[in-house]
This record gives sequence, structure tokens and C-alpha cells, in this order.
Amino acid sequence: MSDGAAWYRDATVAQWKVLFAAMLGWALDGMDVMLYAFALTTVQKEFGFTSAVAGALASAALIGSGLGGLLFGHIADRLGRTRALIFSIVAYSIFTAATASSSTIGQLFFWRLLVGIGLGGEWAAGSVLVAETWPAEHRGKAIGIVQSGWAIGYIIAALLAAAVLPHHGWRVLFLFGVAPALFAVWVWRNIPEPELWTKGRHDGDRRSVVEELGEVLKPPLLRLTVIASLLSSTLMFAYWGLFTWIPAYLARPATAGGAGLTVVHSVWWIVAMQTGAFFGYISFGFFADKIGRRGAFIVFVLAAAAVVPLYALGARSPLLLLLLGPAVGFFGHGYFSVFGAILAELFPSRVRGLAQGLCYNVGRSISALAPATIGFIADRRGLGVALACTSVLYIAGALIMSLLPETRGKSLE
Repeated sequence: MSDGAAWYRDATVAQWKVLFAAMLGWALDGMDVMLYAFALTTVQKEFGFTSAVAGALASAALIGSGLGGLLFGHIADRLGRTRALIFSIVAYSIFTAATASSSTIGQLFFWRLLVGIGLGGEWAAGSVLVAETWPAEHRGKAIGIVQSGWAIGYIIAALLAAAVLPHHGWRVLFLFGVAPALFAVWVWRNIPEPELWTKGRHDGDRRSVVEELGEVLKPPLLRLTVIASLLSSTLMFAYWGLFTWIPAYLARPATAGGAGLTVVHSVWWIVAMQTGAFFGYISFGFFADKIGRRGAFIVFVLAAAAVVPLYALGARSPLLLLLLGPAVGFFGHGYFSVFGAILAELFPSRVRGLAQGLCYNVGRSISALAPATIGFIADRRGLGVALACTSVLYIAGALIMSLLPETRGKSLE
């Protein structure tokens, strides 16, 4: 295998197809979930609920994602990585569009809960698919490229919000969420199951979800499951607490503790931030393959802990927010690329889909409290202070990561 700039030449066409499928699936996942963040202020005005309630509604998708990670992780182990990816994309697409039919807060919560099930499943299936297809020396890079799809989806959601919300309202915006279902057809026709999974199937190791859970929840895997879930929970809480509210923070009037930008104007601040996130995801993958998963992760989260308070409390002008935004995106998103690589390298193939889905989406489920918590703090101390509080969680994440083994270069059985 070659190194450096020529690394991409080592990959086969089939490997690139798998990477593209997982990346675009993740991008569309990000688009669907972030449509709510951009519609948040408009929905809040129509239904007349508080910031805490708005945050709780955002949490519904995160609660569902925990269930989805477990469900689709098991489907990925039992029926196949590609099949699980297809089913999850169709699920979150249909339920995002169905959100447009909501006429009560209860209906909003119900549809967002179902959206979350599909969202959690997409990551569980797509990350395992890539991890089992790409070689160890380039796995971090591949996962970083896949994870960068989230920034692309975030930007698409921002552009859709700017084009649709002012003229057609939030219901029409959610109808665009059905588009990813069309992509599932391409995946079905073009992406085969990885050889690692098909070999396991032919060996007859197809167990029930209870049996798989039993293995990841007892020694020797129990310690890894607990630490990885705690790491995911801490960083997910920081992420969803911060980035669910940043669009609202930018669009709120300065008299209400926001940046004073309109929804349309704030889109370009979001695009700048997500451009930084895009390069953060990809850069992290290169660093993780070069210096190790732990070292790259700790550098990124400590940098995020430093830059977030500057953005939330120190940036008092639109220009400063625009300049700091890419740094917040770069460090506040980039470290997520570690999960797809290190979780695959910690667990054996027979439980890999369920274990990754469980650890990652336990974090998503616990982080369901984050938007409501930030909304609660914002109602009392201001949104800027609430956003700055997430830096404590980034520091905690660095400490938790030190408890996991370094897995760089590990071949998957």
C-alpha cells in the first residue's frame, strides 16, 4: 500500500462506491434532522411554546435514534449492512415528510421520534459498511470523508430553509425530507454486502438481538461498551446542545440575546461554519490514521472547548461570528469521525453492527436532554451563556477517551 497523497489510488471502485453511498446517506440524514433546527423559530411562533419545549421536541429525534441504532444495528448484523442502510434511509425520509402534517405538539413529537429511529439506523449501518470495506491504514480517512457528509447535509438544509421558509413556511420545508428515499433505490442496485458479513452469514453465526446484547453487555466487551457509550453520551450532549440552537442564536434579535441576523442572512454564517466542519471531518481522518485515534480526538475536543465560549460570549459582531464560525465547525464537528473507526475496531464482526449502533446511539438518546437543557438555561441566563456551557463536556470527553485503547492500524477479522 502507498502512503501520503496517493492513498486514494489504493482503493477499488467498489470501495469508493461504498464510501459514496454511506457519505451521501449521512448527508441526507444530516439534511433531514437539521431541517427542524432551521424551522425551530418559525414552528415555535406558530405553536406558541417556550424554548424549553422547543428543545424537548428536538430531543424526540434523539430519543428515537437510540432505538434506531439498536434495531438497525441488529438488522445490519442479521440481514446485512446494505439492507439496513436502505431501510433506515427510507424510514427517516418518509417520517420527515410526514412531520409536515402535524397540527399539535404531540403530533410533532410523534413524527420526530419516528424520524430519529431512521436516523440512528443510518449511522449504525453505514459506518459498519465502510469500516468493513476499507483497509485498516486508510479506515480513518474513509470514515472522515463519510462523516463530512453531515456538513454537506447541514448546508443543504440551510439553503433549503433560506429558499423555502420565508415564502412557503415550515410544512413545505419538511416535505423536501422525502427526497432521500430516491437515493435508497441507487444503494439497493449498486452496493453489495461486504465480504466480512457474508462470510459470517455462511458460517451460520446469525443470533437474536438478545444474544448479541448479551455478548456486548458482559466481559470482556462490557468495559468497552460502557466507556464508548459514556464517551458518545458526553460528546453528543455537547454537540446537540450547541448546534441545535446555533441557527436560532444567529436569527434571534440582539434584544433577545441573539446575534440579530434574519433567517435568510444567517444561512451564510451557517454555510461558513459547516464549511469548516467539512474540512474538520476530513482532516481528522488523516490525523487519526497518522498519529492515532486518541491523540487526534483529544486535540480536537480541547480546541472546541476553547473556541466555543469565544463564539458564544466573545463575538459581539456579525463579522466576528462569521470569522469564528469555521473554527467552531472544524473542531466542534471533526472529532465525530473517530466513532466510525474506533468503534468498529473495538468490537468483533459478529456483534459489530449492534455494538456500534448501541454505543453511538445511547449517546444520542441521552443527548436528547441537551436541546431542552440548553433551552432551559437560555430562558434564565441567555442563549450565549447556555451555548458556552457545552465546553465543559468537551473537556470531559478528552478525559474519557484516555480510558480507551489505541486501535490505529487494527485489521478487522
